[in-house]
Amino acid sequence: MGFYFSSIRYGYLRITFLLVLSCVLSSFFATPVDSSAIKPKTEHGCSALKHFHDYESKCSYLKTIDRCASQGFIDYLSFLYCNFQKFPLLGQSLLFLWLLALFYVLGHTASEYFCSSLESLSKLLNLSPTVAGVTLLSLGNGAPDLFASLVSFMGESKGTYDVGLNTVVGGSSFVTCVVVGIISISLRSRRVQIERSAFIRDICFFSVAIGSLALILVYGKINFWGALGFCSLYAVYVAFVYLSWRFGGEGGEFDLESVHKRGSLSEPILQRDNLDHEIEDVVVNDHQRHYLKLVVWVMTLPIYLPRTLTIPVVSEAKWSKPTAVASVTFAPVLLSFLWNWKMSPTSVEAGIVYLTGCSVGIVLGLTALATTKNSNPPKKWLLPWLAGGFVMSMTWSYISAQELVALLTSLGYIFGVSPSILGLTVLAWGNSIGDLITNVTMALHDGDEGAQVAVSGCYAGPIFNTLFALGISLVGCAWEDYPLSIVIKTDPRLLESLGFLVIGLVWSFLVLFSNRMRLGGVMGIGLLVIYFASLSIRIVQTVGDS
Repeated sequence: MGFYFSSIRYGYLRITFLLVLSCVLSSFFATPVDSSAIKPKTEHGCSALKHFHDYESKCSYLKTIDRCASQGFIDYLSFLYCNFQKFPLLGQSLLFLWLLALFYVLGHTASEYFCSSLESLSKLLNLSPTVAGVTLLSLGNGAPDLFASLVSFMGESKGTYDVGLNTVVGGSSFVTCVVVGIISISLRSRRVQIERSAFIRDICFFSVAIGSLALILVYGKINFWGALGFCSLYAVYVAFVYLSWRFGGEGGEFDLESVHKRGSLSEPILQRDNLDHEIEDVVVNDHQRHYLKLVVWVMTLPIYLPRTLTIPVVSEAKWSKPTAVASVTFAPVLLSFLWNWKMSPTSVEAGIVYLTGCSVGIVLGLTALATTKNSNPPKKWLLPWLAGGFVMSMTWSYISAQELVALLTSLGYIFGVSPSILGLTVLAWGNSIGDLITNVTMALHDGDEGAQVAVSGCYAGPIFNTLFALGISLVGCAWEDYPLSIVIKTDPRLLESLGFLVIGLVWSFLVLFSNRMRLGGVMGIGLLVIYFASLSIRIVQTVGDS
């Protein structure tokens, strides 16, 4: 598997997807539907915005009520209605650009920082490739879905369950139907054969996960122990995979080294060094090259710099002592700000938290300055550095996911589009674009082994997102209400989407077995038809409600 998928091409593909997504969003929101399609928190809350017909009156009304999407740091409704009364199109365009930027930050943080910490932890803890593949590697790949789900269920508004549920279901449908479908169509002439035992194992566990989720939705509520049992199914899956690898000879599909060659897990989406080399190859004129590099640097700096100064990185390739010292100094300060952001900055408690954060940051910075070298990262006490990078990358992922869910909820109120549809489509697509690009690329260029890893990943990822990402969100939410059960409103349309997801699994199972486990065009076309039929029916139903 000698193919190398450069991060700059991955970056161009992802940026191209974001541009296409922006066009889809523009057409999707071009014709507003009635705001009654939204399910607001209260009868007299933000649902009343539909009774106001100009930005000035909406702004005045918003000042009299609590925030409608309180998860994020920014009140997007007030931002739009109170600052762009004369230029509404400009305000909406800025929100769309910010949406694309949040998708980028969430995916880039996972690939650049989160996965890097997980890989280093895997080596430090000496985990087997199979265990690392279904635990740390799955956690890295599923980080965007995990944090989006956590925010949806445990955010302050507690009114965005439908966003989290639809994001997980939408992402699972996209990966198992669209990604697997494209891989099957692309490899139809190569007649690649998939390992029977691994496919049956993944299909069975994913079917159990879907069935368990359907039972929760039908029952309409779940307590802490039920949520813990649902989440624990992933531990059963991990144990089964490990035992299959240990005693049955399986495990090639979870070869960590093979999966890392995809180029998306440890490499940044827009790597600066590679970008410079690419620009040098394309642009001959030194004058043009200088300004082009400057423009790219300025554009990425606001997104790149804050995370660089707060997330410790100790890899050989990216080591920089000044950056490392700065990151361990500013990380506690950022955490203290996040702890205090809802408090009055002049309160005694806030002052104590800020003083503690600054003091800890100064101590850690001086310690790092005295104990590290300019030439290479530290060899001793590596675990605290990796743990710090892991915690801070999680923090930034949670921040970006929090803003993403808040913005999507606000866009639902602005355009009268159900937040559940935005979760099923926009958020699910944005979180799954990495799987589409990397899995398809690996299947096309890494031989039969790469195709096996890609297809297995298309099922292992949704299993993780359904059982662990959604499960841990249910556990956290149920724990807050313990011993009472949390109520999850039964959504027939979500059950309908689960039904189409099961149809896709059954289609893959039947076609593969009838074709001797070989991928083909019939399987791929069928999966694409199933996905777009499900999506079209859901959108038509939502528009019809208005």
